[in-house]
Amino acid sequence: MNYLITIIGPTAIGKTSLSIALSQHFGCDIISCDSRQFFKEMRIGTAVPSEEELASATHHFIQNKSILENYTVGDFEKEVIVKLDELFLKNNIQIMVGGSGLYVDAILKGFDEFPDINNSIREKINADFEELGIDYLQNKLKDLDANYYQQLRLENPQTLQNPQRMKRFVEVCIGTGKPYSSFLNQKKSQRNFTPIIIGLEADRVIMYDRINQRVDIMINEGLVNEAKSLFPNKELNALQTVGYKELFDYFEGKITLEFAKEEIKKNTRRFSKRQLTWFKRTEDVKWFDFKADKNDIVNYIKSQILIPKS
Repeated sequence: MNYLITIIGPTAIGKTSLSIALSQHFGCDIISCDSRQFFKEMRIGTAVPSEEELASATHHFIQNKSILENYTVGDFEKEVIVKLDELFLKNNIQIMVGGSGLYVDAILKGFDEFPDINNSIREKINADFEELGIDYLQNKLKDLDANYYQQLRLENPQTLQNPQRMKRFVEVCIGTGKPYSSFLNQKKSQRNFTPIIIGLEADRVIMYDRINQRVDIMINEGLVNEAKSLFPNKELNALQTVGYKELFDYFEGKITLEFAKEEIKKNTRRFSKRQLTWFKRTEDVKWFDFKADKNDIVNYIKSQILIPKS
């Protein structure tokens, strides 16, 4: 039997260090499940593991794409499942780690299947968006799938500002005559592994302090220059990301650098709260304090693994 140890939790909680410790203990690889660490141009602002950390365990899906590529969660799911099939031939225990809930769910549960949508509908929505902007997409989704709109507003408001995702929701509603949410969680994909899900958490004050410290470290490591190099591509979906958007506003003279830094901290704290809300809905998670003894986590994992009879 194959097992996928999956480490989840909010940003800056210590998932990377735990994944490396477990990788070394079980002698296995690490699948990164962070939807921004894919992009090689976004090293500092996405807290990519250090060269030392990357060298201490074999990682996959880190800095393997360009922001200029159109890379979706569906693409990620297909590539990871192929990679896991390959890795399980060497070791029946593998690790996945990351804070992107949608991407974690895609691997553990499979990606929801939708009917094909007529190209004319897609073109009409694109044209309407170009003329009317994101408000058009938000209002359309509110009309066509009010429940899903409210769920996004409460749990993942950043998605409501994502034109790519919003156009997809609306085109499915219009093209099928059914709410987008009616297609979610309808079919469970077959997986050749059993997930063992480990959640890391901390008191909110501690978590927020760790976030503030991480942002300061990013700034000291050169986040401003990294963002400046990406500024010409600021409209790309990959760059609609906390840590970059605020600095783009600074480059445009809308805010000061000091205000941008504080906004990054504030928006990262808000993001971590949304991450935790998402992950707390995940079933069968064993939650540990971020300072928990690694041996306790290893022992829990071992208790979940069925030892084949000789």
